[in-house]
Amino acid sequence: MKISAVQNITVKEAREKAMQWCSRREYCRRDMLDKIVSWGCTPAEARETVDFLVEQKFVDDRRYAEAFVKDKLRFNKWGRVKIACMLRMQNIDKAIVADVLSAIDETGYNRVLTEELQKKYRTVRGNALEIKGKLYRFAAGRGFEPEIINEAISKIVDS
Repeated sequence: MKISAVQNITVKEAREKAMQWCSRREYCRRDMLDKIVSWGCTPAEARETVDFLVEQKFVDDRRYAEAFVKDKLRFNKWGRVKIACMLRMQNIDKAIVADVLSAIDETGYNRVLTEELQKKYRTVRGNALEIKGKLYRFAAGRGFEPEIINEAISKIVDS
């Protein structure tokens, strides 16, 4: 016999549990909504609970997006394109995404790309054209913009 993971909790219990979860880390509206529904609340109850959390400042999509950008750039070494895509998948407002991405420090951003390309350059083999192609695909897969990739590759390979 399989036991269901759904617990069917009251709205009050869902609020208390959600506040505990939100006090530990940042969540966006969508994550919290999905989590509350998984606890056994109806979608209407979950929306009501999320609205309460937003009103009480436990959930804030802008704060979530800022933390997400900072973490993905620092630890995962992702570019703006990939970060923006992931934030859109979380249903974060486009204006918030654009605003948060525009706040990224350009020198730090370019330094991250250059460091990652230099690490990759040491492991890549082939003629100059093949190496540039491999480095470009690597950086594009990380979500960096084509113009910045081309500049960084030319500095690394042509030097």
